[in-house]
Order: sequence, then C-alpha cells, then structure tokens
Amino acid sequence: MAPTFYPLASVSQIEKTPSRADGIPDDLEEDLRAYGCKLIHEAGILLKQKQVAVATAQILFQRFWYVSSMKTFGIGDVGMGALYLASKLEECPLRTRDLINVYDLLQQRAAHFISLKVDSNSSEFKYAPMSYFGNTFYDIKDVIVVHEMQLLKRLGFNVQVVLPYGTLINYLRLLGLMAREDACTRAWGYLNDALQTPVYVIYQVPTIVCAAIYLSTRYYQIALPSHPPNCWWELFDADWEDLWSVCGYIMRLYRERSKEERLRVVGLISKKGVRSWLEIYANSSQQS
Repeated sequence: MAPTFYPLASVSQIEKTPSRADGIPDDLEEDLRAYGCKLIHEAGILLKQKQVAVATAQILFQRFWYVSSMKTFGIGDVGMGALYLASKLEECPLRTRDLINVYDLLQQRAAHFISLKVDSNSSEFKYAPMSYFGNTFYDIKDVIVVHEMQLLKRLGFNVQVVLPYGTLINYLRLLGLMAREDACTRAWGYLNDALQTPVYVIYQVPTIVCAAIYLSTRYYQIALPSHPPNCWWELFDADWEDLWSVCGYIMRLYRERSKEERLRVVGLISKKGVRSWLEIYANSSQQS
C-alpha cells in the first residue's frame, strides 16, 4: 500500500503500549480508550461541534496512548485537551468555559450512574453547575491547556488526520452500492464506531473503509466478489488479514459487558482512579 501522510503506530508500540508496561491489562486499556472516545463524542454533541472536529479529537486521543500511559494521564483530561486542540485544527474553536461545563456534566452524570448501581434508591440526576469564581474552575482550565500542550509535545506536533468518509463514498460508488441507502448508512456508522478503537492509528484508511463495507454488506447479505482471485477489497489495495482484524476491533465494541466492567471503567476516568485500581490489582495478584 502507498505511504501515508498521517502517522501510524509502530509494531513495538502496538505490541506493548506504555499503559500495558505499567501493568494495565489489555482489555481494560481497550475499554478505557473506548470510554474516553465516547466522552469526546458526547461532549461534541452537547457543544454542537462539527463532526470532523469530534472525529479528529478521537483519533488524536487514540494516538496519544501509544506514547503515554493511562497511569500518568487521565482519559478525561486528555479527552478535553484533544477536543480543545481539534476544534482549533478544524477552525471551529471552543470556549474553555463551555468545554469545562460539558465535561463536568458528563462526569457528574457518570458519578450518579455509579451511585444508582450501588443504591437503587438514589434520586433522579440533577446537574449542579460549578462556580466560575472557584478554584476548581481555574484548575480545570489549566488542565485543558496543559494536556493540549502534552498532546502536541508527545505527538511531535504531527497532528495530521485523514478522515475516511470521502473514501467511503468513492468506494461505494465504485462497488455500485450507492442505491442501497441502508448499507451506506450502516457502513458510515461502523466508521464512526471504529473511532472508539485504535484502528485509525494502526491501519490505513482504505483498509478501515473496506472493513466497514464488508461488515455492512455481510449484515444485509449483499453479494460481492469474495473468492480469489476476484476479491473486491483487493481493488482498493486492502489486505484480507488486516481487514478481518479491523472487523474484530469494531465488533468487540458490541460485546455484552457485565455490570462490574461498566462500573470499573466509569470509575477510572482520572489518573488517580487508575493508580488506585493498579494498587488494588497488584495486592490481589500477590495474595493469590
């Protein structure tokens, strides 16, 4: 495949990320990445931000964890920094006050969700806005600026992002699928869901787009040439093993999670929470 104009993770970075080196299990890191991207997506909707800015923020967020550990940086702080930076890159800048308010709302709602699971008699969620003149507001404002700088520094100021949507439309036209609105919509949805996984940092855009089309056509049982030597994805220079791997990343998002797994992720939005969990995990491993 032709060289890209955007950075991809190296084999050594993929095999052992900084978070795994600090003792965070693979499945937990994957869930935290997905939850961090979900927060970015929800914040982008509430802020009425452009989709290109939200998608760019999620890709920058995923890149960051191949050069930094979740033990050192919290997913909530990095998510805010990524969305703030992406809004500038896509020329639709956000006000820091709005960003702080939205993330504060999302975190309060997550905390209420935890209390609801622990105590079923908890009252209905009510948002309590923070004071604009308190120390907390200015501390979070500093956190956003610091994490924006960390993103730029640790990514080497290489924040070039190529989004897959134009490529998807071109491929659908070539395959004669534009008349199938249901298949096109589902493929678009798979590309959006894939932003919660690291695939945009591991694989090139044509491979990811082919995986989305493959999942969509398989769901609607649309026949395309899939037997050697006439495999449709080879028309776009995509490798079958890579395509299948991307499909696996996307489909794992839809797996059923236990209540404990969902609560665990919500409680690890900060680096403090991750460090506390690692201490408990290390102690339980030693006792067993």
